[in-house]
Amino acid sequence: QVQLVESGGGLVQPGGSLRLSCAASGFTLDYYAIGWFRQAPGKEREGVSCSSSDGSTYYEAFAKGRFTISRDNAKNTVYLQMNSLKPEDTAVYYCARGVCGESTYAMNYWGKGTLVTVSS
Repeated sequence: QVQLVESGGGLVQPGGSLRLSCAASGFTLDYYAIGWFRQAPGKEREGVSCSSSDGSTYYEAFAKGRFTISRDNAKNTVYLQMNSLKPEDTAVYYCARGVCGESTYAMNYWGKGTLVTVSS
């Protein structure tokens, strides 16, 4: 049974950092892309970053230079390091499994999300 469980969200001040984790189970991470997405209140879900199975990484424009995606296949976990956080980064962050490319996503399994709140 495929499962994705996000953790690491919380309340952080503007300019602060958080590291989100996506723990995968029920499949071997090596063969799949894992993407991070977010949905802010009142807005549609949007892509943030993706780590493909071939080692390529992709970032949306707002994430470049501030967010870093990485994976530890031995731990079946994908991380999203978020630095220089802004209030507009406040959202529920989801990880998902599928296929991805430059601003292109086709995901078929989703986690339940973790809330990130950036506020002073």
